[in-house]
Order: sequence, then structure tokens, then C-alpha cells
Amino acid sequence: MLRGYGFKAALLSAATGVWIATVPMGAASAQTLEEALVEAYITNPTLLAQRAQLRATDEGVPQALAGWRPNVEFTADVNGVRSRLKTSATRTESTRMTSGVQLQITQNVYDGGATSAAVEGAKADVLAARADLVSTEQSIMLDVGTAYMDVFKNQAVVSLNEQNVVRLERQLEATRDRYNAGVATLTDVAQAESRLARSRSDLSSARGDLEVSRTVFEEVVGIPPTNLSLPTLPLTLPAGRDEAKSMAVERNPSVVSAEFDRRAALHGIDEQEADLLPSVDVSGTASHDWDKSTKGSFQRTYTVTAQLSVPIYQQGYETSQVRESKMTAAKALQDVETARRSVTEQALSAWETYQSVVAAIVAIREEVRAAEIALDGVQQEELVGQRTVLDVLDAEQELLDAKVSLVQAERDETVAKFELISAVGGLTARDLGLDVEAYDPALHYDSVKDTWWGLGDDVETHDSDAKAAAVQP
Repeated sequence: MLRGYGFKAALLSAATGVWIATVPMGAASAQTLEEALVEAYITNPTLLAQRAQLRATDEGVPQALAGWRPNVEFTADVNGVRSRLKTSATRTESTRMTSGVQLQITQNVYDGGATSAAVEGAKADVLAARADLVSTEQSIMLDVGTAYMDVFKNQAVVSLNEQNVVRLERQLEATRDRYNAGVATLTDVAQAESRLARSRSDLSSARGDLEVSRTVFEEVVGIPPTNLSLPTLPLTLPAGRDEAKSMAVERNPSVVSAEFDRRAALHGIDEQEADLLPSVDVSGTASHDWDKSTKGSFQRTYTVTAQLSVPIYQQGYETSQVRESKMTAAKALQDVETARRSVTEQALSAWETYQSVVAAIVAIREEVRAAEIALDGVQQEELVGQRTVLDVLDAEQELLDAKVSLVQAERDETVAKFELISAVGGLTARDLGLDVEAYDPALHYDSVKDTWWGLGDDVETHDSDAKAAAVQP
């Protein structure tokens, strides 16, 4: 969870009359936002692919550690030689069969610090990849939250438009009755018919938007939305603008990843400079050779060799690599600053968006209240002839527009919360307190970092294990 800051609690809900009145609430089979987040956390292929990428990056550490480990090689050979010597007086033929086996062990004793630098660089790469995984996880959680709220909002808009169509159908029928009674005019009937046709068009458009949002939901979550419930997932937000900024710079995974990339680049300089230093290798060889042409003939040889290699001049290639690595590190340093500025802008923008949406909701709720009062007054005045049917239709449309605006604003408020929490680095399964066992990247890393031998499991097994590790037993 987000700790160490004076957070103010924010309940992720939109418990207004508009939401409650327009969205069916089937409690027994309702699909909650938390369930959608958990489903995506377990099954989303983008997230699973990023976990696999991290496991691949883990292998960089044992690969770097290989520089400190011996190289063992066994060879065997069999040779056959058949010779024929012919002179003017004689002709001689002979056959010689030889065979041998050899075991050679080579161990590097000193490599100028190349292995040490490679190991530290690989570890930094792993930590950067872990931050990239967090970034992907946050992106998926944000996509799920946005898709969920889009479906929920569009359901409410469809319901509002359905209610409006029913109301206008009744109003048209009543206007026709009044026309037949000589109270209303043909113009009143035409206006009611026009407004009903418009409402049916709006309903068709709203249903189309709902289907599009349902498709996006299924793409992100992996299952279709079914009877979404009112979101009540508790969230914690930064207490203020300055806190949002400081948290983003400290916790946002983009900054964390850039910082570890910078460290890896610095170790890369040391690794390249090691190519300019001497290296020492020690090797031992044991061989056994047989000569089949001579019964009982064999030879055993044991050799120990120490080799010192001192680079003098390598055509300028290694020195160019050193210069290149320094420029790579310089770029990585600027990438850190770029990431900090980017997340700062992201956090402050998300904060301001959230604040503006909250303020807008207050105003729109007042607009809805005023529109309801106005509609009631216009309807009463229309009964006594002080208002026309068009006035009533306009008042009803204003109320509908206000309610739709409120639904949209409350959707925007929830999404703004998600965006703000993502900007400060807290939109993960662990921080959200989801009912799922968080994926632990250290498990695979610890299992392979000191491995001397082994080919690992099949690809399918790794995918299954990745999903199993994310499911709470």
C-alpha cells in the first residue's frame, strides 16, 4: 500500500441518484471492478508477456557469472592410417590405428574486472526490467479501470435514454389525445414526434457506444462484462499537489527503470575498459592416447598452463567501444531527467484533472437539481396554458442532458483517480489490495541466478507457472 505520506482517503464510488436510478443492481451475480482487475492481472497476455520478458532478463545474471566459472571440455578421437610403399624391388603395406581422449579445464583468474562489471550491470538490468513490469501492470490496471467505467457509464446513458424514449412516447400519446380534444395544435404533435425521433436516435447511438465499450472491456479483461456493479474499491490519493509531484519522482516505475538503466550503463563502461587490461587464465589438461598398431602401447600426459594476455593495440576497436559506452551512459543520465520531468507533468496534470472534475461534478449536480425544479415548474405552467409543449420538451431535454453530463463527469472522476494513482506509482495489485497473490519476480531470479547447469522448463510450463503464481491458493 502507499505509505509514508499523509494520504486522504477516497472511496471509488459514484453513489448518486443518477447512477443508482439508471443502472440495474443485481447483487447476486454482479461483476465488480475488483473482480475485473483480478481477472486481468491473472490472464492478460500483455502482462504475462512482460513477466516472461523479465524472466528472460533474469538469465543475464547467471550468464555474466559464467565469467567466474571454469570451462570444462572433453574430446575423443580415433585415427586410422594405411600406408603403402613400393620400390622397384619391394612393396610394403602398413596400417596404424591410434585413439585418444582429453579432458581440459580452463579457469579465468583475472579479467580486468570485466566479469564483476558484467554481473553488476546484469543485476541493474533485472531491476530495470522489474520496474518495466510494474509500469505494464499499472497500464493494464488503468486500462481495466477505464474500460469498466466506460461500460458502466454507457449502461447508465442507455438507461437514461431508454427512460427518455418511454417518457416521450407517453407524452406524444398524451399530446395526440389533447389534439383530438382540440386543446393542442398539430404543431404540438409534430414537435413531440420530432423530439421522440431524436430520442430514439440518441438511444441507438448510446447502445452503439455501449457495445464498443463492452468490446474494449473484453479485450483488456479477457471476459465479457456482465451486470457491472457500482464501483466501491477504496483508493488512497496524494494529499496535495506537492505530494503528488514528490511521489511521482520517487515511485513512478518509469523513473525507477531509467535510474537502473543509468546504473547498468555505468557498469558497461567498466566492462569495456576491462578489455584494455591484462587477463590471466589457468588451464589443466589430462590426455590418454593409444597406438593400436603396437600392443600395450599408450601415452598419458598431464599439462598445467598459466597464460597472461596483455593487450597492446587492438586496431582501436576496444577504445572506440569505451568511448561509445561513455556516451551511452551520458544518454542514460539524461533519460533519467526526462523521465522525472515526464512523470512530474503526468502527476500534476492528473491532479489538476481530478480537481477540475470534482468541481465540475458539484456544478453539474446543481444543474441537475435546477433542471428538475425547472421541468416541474414548466409542466405545471403548461397545464394552465402558460407554457407550450415545446417548452416542456426543451426542459425535459435539458434535464436529460444534465444527467448524462453528470454520469460522464462521475466516470471521469473515477478514471482521474486511477490516472493520478498510476502517476505516483501506486496502481498495482498489491497497492490496490486486490484479493490475489501478487506475482513475485524474485522467485524466478533466485532460482536461476546461481544455476550452473539446467535447461529450464518448457515454454508452456512457464506460462502455467506464471498464472499459478498469480492466483491465490
